[in-house]
Amino acid sequence: MLERLGIVLPAPPSPLATYVPAVLAGNLLFLSGILPLREGKLVFEGKCGEEVSVEQGYEAAKLAAILALASIKNQLGSLDNVARIVRMSGHVASASGFTQQPHVVNGASDFLVEVFGDVGRHARLALGAAELPLNAPIELELIVQAI
Repeated sequence: MLERLGIVLPAPPSPLATYVPAVLAGNLLFLSGILPLREGKLVFEGKCGEEVSVEQGYEAAKLAAILALASIKNQLGSLDNVARIVRMSGHVASASGFTQQPHVVNGASDFLVEVFGDVGRHARLALGAAELPLNAPIELELIVQAI
């Protein structure tokens, strides 16, 4: 899957506070919020519509989705154990009047569909937020059905 896209998964992100990266309940894996980090640092900082463009937000969402896959693989042992991406919530740090949250979150959605095909199609929430941890432009959370 990822090889054909030229993507090598990084190490899964570590929690920034007192929580676990994921919880498996039955066959559902609930991922904690994931920020667009590369080597422990945000790739973009600030609010979409202000310091971060829609295009940069899209790329940040894709990076957060890549990190989500790293976390999923760490929890399930293999991405082959994903039966379905059930739901994704995208929280977008938004400047006043910014309404392009769905376009930003598409960076993650498009990537998941590219990787998994129909299995990657999911229910979704794209929500504006006043502030996010570390001044991140986006934070993703996912629910994944495991085989």
